[in-house]
Amino acid sequence: MEIAQKESCPLLRRLSPGDWLYALALAGGALFALRQYGGFMDVYDKAILLLTVPGLAAMGFAWKPVRAFLAASTALALVSIALYQGDLARAEQVFFLKYLISSQTAIMWMSALFFIATGAFCLGLAARSDFADATGSALTWCAVTMGTTGLMVRWYESYLIGADVGHIPLSNLYEVFVLFALMTGLLYLYYEGRYATRRMGAFVLLVISAAVAFLLWYTFSREAQEIQPLIPALQSYWMKVHVPANFIGYGAFALAAMVGVADLLVRKGILANRLPPAEVLDDVMYKAIAIGFAFFTIATILGALWAAEAWGTYWQWDPKETWAFIVWLNYATWLHIRLTKGLRGPMLAWWAIAGLVVTAFAFVGVNMFLSGLHSYGSL
Repeated sequence: MEIAQKESCPLLRRLSPGDWLYALALAGGALFALRQYGGFMDVYDKAILLLTVPGLAAMGFAWKPVRAFLAASTALALVSIALYQGDLARAEQVFFLKYLISSQTAIMWMSALFFIATGAFCLGLAARSDFADATGSALTWCAVTMGTTGLMVRWYESYLIGADVGHIPLSNLYEVFVLFALMTGLLYLYYEGRYATRRMGAFVLLVISAAVAFLLWYTFSREAQEIQPLIPALQSYWMKVHVPANFIGYGAFALAAMVGVADLLVRKGILANRLPPAEVLDDVMYKAIAIGFAFFTIATILGALWAAEAWGTYWQWDPKETWAFIVWLNYATWLHIRLTKGLRGPMLAWWAIAGLVVTAFAFVGVNMFLSGLHSYGSL
């Protein structure tokens, strides 16, 4: 009876003092950002910032480990900004900026930590080592913290170059590959905690490491880390909401595909005594695709609104738009079959893996092999 009464209480009554302090810290951070950087924001930027507060608050209420991640990445970014003292040249002069928390250095740390975490998870799976798994999880948290710090500092660095250059770091392949690694890593960490198992990490971190390997190649072969001014088509507030929503979808689809690989192995009796049961893996795959589909749908709608403003029409069957529709249709069909037919098992796992190939082509392949209105992230 007491449990039932507790569950029936309104959300606000169930919040602890720690929850209220967390929400207050978020509100204070938003007010600080408005006071410190409001001069660089238009009305849309300010609206997005204020709407982010309840979103992050709800996330922190439901998933408490994310609070430490947000606090650590924000603190590191503020320290980095303070060390710059308004002079971009200090990135090569100040020890902590040069070797730890300038944007490029932080992203390099993110890359190294993801690689090491992948190795730790693989060792944990091979040796059935809880310590190696815990190490992989801790390193993944450190990696997403450093990557988030790197993106936030990169945003500030763009304004140090010039007020007309400054922009949110979501405008090219270098920046969105960092975002993809972060989104996929955070989604994995959520499901790791939700299902109390770290054994999926050996699979999910592989796709993150592949993305990081591409990021490093792209960085060193094309000097992609250089901050460039936005082209006119990207100078829009829509970019600030369209791109993050898109990459939550991409990250969720990638996670589902790698969990699908684990699911197939378990069903064939391979590593079955080391991985979660097939039912658990199937549930993670389903929930990841459902979340990814929801955000990808939102991103597609936002993209259409952006297109109407930029080009005067909601849809032109540009190659990127066409492949986005193919991705959307693929996962819509996957969810429809699972929900209406109750289908489970290997077929949906194979489908999720194939879906990653389709998604990867929409993400990168279109930029490599096709041209169109969205050709501002080319290789």
